[in-house]
Amino acid sequence: MSGRLSNATVTNLPGEVSAPRYDRGAVTPGIVHLGVGAFHRAHQADYVDACLTDGETDWGIVGVSLRSPDTRDALAPQDGLYTLAIRDSAGERLQVVGSILSLLVAPEDPGAVLAALTDPRIRIVTLTITEKAYLRAADGTLDSAHPDIAHDLANHASPKTAHGFLVEALARRRAAGTPPFTVLCCDNLPANGATLHRLLIEFAKLRDQRLIRKDDGGLAHQGDGEAARQGDAAYAKAGDPPLAGYVADDVAFPSSMVDRIVPATTDADRARVAQQLGIKDAWPVMTEPFRQWVIEDRFPEGRPAWEKFGVTMVEDVRPFEDMKLRLLNGAHSGIAYLGLLSSHATVDRAFADPAIRQFVDRLWAEAIPTLPQDAGLDTSAYTVELAARFSNTALAHRTAQIANDGSQKLPQRVIASALARLEAGLLPEHLSLVIAAWIAACAARGRTLPEGHFTDPLDATLSDLFGRNLPAAEMAATVFDLAGFAKDHPERQELIDFVAAHLVHFKQGGPALAFAALGIGNKSGTAE
Repeated sequence: MSGRLSNATVTNLPGEVSAPRYDRGAVTPGIVHLGVGAFHRAHQADYVDACLTDGETDWGIVGVSLRSPDTRDALAPQDGLYTLAIRDSAGERLQVVGSILSLLVAPEDPGAVLAALTDPRIRIVTLTITEKAYLRAADGTLDSAHPDIAHDLANHASPKTAHGFLVEALARRRAAGTPPFTVLCCDNLPANGATLHRLLIEFAKLRDQRLIRKDDGGLAHQGDGEAARQGDAAYAKAGDPPLAGYVADDVAFPSSMVDRIVPATTDADRARVAQQLGIKDAWPVMTEPFRQWVIEDRFPEGRPAWEKFGVTMVEDVRPFEDMKLRLLNGAHSGIAYLGLLSSHATVDRAFADPAIRQFVDRLWAEAIPTLPQDAGLDTSAYTVELAARFSNTALAHRTAQIANDGSQKLPQRVIASALARLEAGLLPEHLSLVIAAWIAACAARGRTLPEGHFTDPLDATLSDLFGRNLPAAEMAATVFDLAGFAKDHPERQELIDFVAAHLVHFKQGGPALAFAALGIGNKSGTAE
């Protein structure tokens, strides 16, 4: 096999492969996306590709990797083209996506990223970042002590964080008289737009505080040289309000809810896709047929007509967001940790385990009453659809992939529901088991699970903790303290007690005993 997917070869693909039906040379950029990973390429870029096909050719994407050059290195030789492999138990459909026009790597050339962000044609900046990339302190405010935040406050022209890039770009756009872009978060953080808005206001306030006005109207600056001083002078002209006020009052931050399962691409996936294409694609993306996007409709400078292609435009995304986080993501976390402890490598295999299947049904039964009851959510149809998605044998979605960063994910996926039940006088028996399963799975690494099988930001402190062989009650309480779970919540201790009871069962008999204590039979669970 010879050749590589590119503008020159895309017209020669087999007829059964869907390829862009628009002139990519006529497409102009309208969106910058921060965090070009597999999920973005399976989700937002796919929706934008549909809009380009429909003739909205001023919404091409400039992709930005905030850390690694891997995506750029794979896709730049392919002119940004890549294959989306849409898989279910009935088969696989290949679609080549052309909406990403160019790719930048922030650490290599932050100036190029800022140039893209300040391009007047850019009206929307989308982000797909992890919960930990929001750089929040334990109380939810901006972690101003984080070294990358400190760097960006002192070096405006060469940021490292999404916060630094966005605020510097907005400052430059204001100085140039260019309207601000809309910032659209596309991740699993609850109220993601509102949260990032608040954090960027805090960041901008810290920037404002570093500017010391002289009596003559000039500026003294602690920062990164002449370029930064000129930029500061531009956005702090006499009569201008502080930058924080501009970010607070003039920039739109709609929240959104995103959903599509995107497993990690394997070498076997690459080989299979290449065989079907007849040419090489360095980084195809695997996904399921289902996709969902719910967006708060606040875009002062315009947006693509996403609603033509199934996007739900709403006034308030929160009910949809809560349903997805608590029913899909909460169940996913439970399946991941219980699956790992029961020797199931993929979601479909874990979900086929009768005990885990029964557990998920009960988990949903606990979580559903915590959702808004007046929002018109069809939770019955939603969970039926989720069960079909979890059963998709073609995806091979690895439980270890879902297990990453549990300390960052569990608060919104599971703990919020558990606390809501306790507030209502209801028991969180199954929800609390997910928290205990996370602790047990973390402790099992290097023992019954491979060392480093999945990772967590708290790994260093957790590893030390697990070596102390603490009683279950003390273990649960200490983990809650380390992770900041349910901090200052009146029901915190009761939730810790539930988790501690489950930990005793995991320690004595693994998932089998933990399930049995809930009246769930398990023939395949293995003791830790």
